[in-house]
Amino acid sequence: MSEPYFQKLFADRIGGRNYGKSTEIYKFEKIKRAKRKALADFPDRKLLDFGIGENDEMAAPAIRARLAEEINKLENRGYADNGCLEFKEAAARFMKRRFGVTLDPVTEINHCIGSKTALAMIPEAFINPGDVTLMTVPGYPVAGTHTLYSGGSVYKLPLLAENDFYPDLKSIPDDILAKAKLLVVNYPNSPTGQLGTAAFFDSLVEFAHKNDIVIVQDAAHGMFSFRARPMSFLEVDGAKDVGIEIHSMSKGWNMIGWRLGWFCGNATIVRAVADIKDNSDSGQNLAIQKAAAAALDDDTIPDQAREKYHRRLNKLVASLNKFGFDCQCPGGTYFLYTKAPKGLKSGRVFANAEEVSQFLITEQSVCTVPWDDAGPFLRFSVTYLADGEAGEDALMAELEKRLENIGFVF
Repeated sequence: MSEPYFQKLFADRIGGRNYGKSTEIYKFEKIKRAKRKALADFPDRKLLDFGIGENDEMAAPAIRARLAEEINKLENRGYADNGCLEFKEAAARFMKRRFGVTLDPVTEINHCIGSKTALAMIPEAFINPGDVTLMTVPGYPVAGTHTLYSGGSVYKLPLLAENDFYPDLKSIPDDILAKAKLLVVNYPNSPTGQLGTAAFFDSLVEFAHKNDIVIVQDAAHGMFSFRARPMSFLEVDGAKDVGIEIHSMSKGWNMIGWRLGWFCGNATIVRAVADIKDNSDSGQNLAIQKAAAAALDDDTIPDQAREKYHRRLNKLVASLNKFGFDCQCPGGTYFLYTKAPKGLKSGRVFANAEEVSQFLITEQSVCTVPWDDAGPFLRFSVTYLADGEAGEDALMAELEKRLENIGFVF
């Protein structure tokens, strides 16, 4: 059967005429397939899913009630575009109350349909063919993907344990710096769990001025900070002169799937991204924005979520350390990023973290996410479903039961 005529019309950015022909399987698809196989092979064995990267509970009852109220109002039926001052003002109050950051809700804040869309739009505002976006790895690839779509390239900065999971900005070659326009960072960092500190954020401001680079700080896990209070990049002197920060309602407020966040900071950069946004979407539903505004005014919601995930992480660390893992509770996020075992006492050797992850799923019905971008690591998420602390303890007991006779070698 001959190819359809449009096969040769696909853009190079998604594979050109070879689009759809690759047999390579994305790692998350491999995980899904292995999970399905484990469920089929062992129907009576519960899948312990530490791979899910989304909150396990619904938004607070009061916020869902507010949504139900707002969805029935005639004035909320239309397009939001870049509007909804109520949400922007709530975001401004939140930034002032929690971080001491003063922002103009009209010029220095705009909503986005989740932080993912903001990260996708930012390169369109800055990247021309030949330009470079600096990105940390492992990490969320969206800004890099859209940099490539715009004809730019991505320079990866590995997050290594020996650098405390901060990027080594001094290692960037001069020819890369000359072409770089964006530096995308993410703290609290997913998946390593490292926190952004005042000293680190100060170094970003200095780096931006020295090299004429815009800083993009992805604060999706911003409220999940355990070793210190949550901190914003915009708190440090000069941050608003060189960049923006992106926040998400998904993690801290249990609003996974509501698709809402905001970007804030330098007014000109906010306006540029908003102009791209204005030509890309028509805004998130107004009822969702108004319910989210109520959520932002309730500090108990993110505080309770942070307490729960911190508790779960401590339990997971204690369980894994019994079997040779060298874990400690991360500084933030709801992820535990830990070195993958090299093999088993039986003599089996693992080539990388992906092999370990596949072994755990297929042999023990324990799901994790492998990262091999900066050494072999496994990521455990504590967003599993459990009924209260008793449910958490029962799940940890089951995990220990499955791991006790494996004999990991590190």
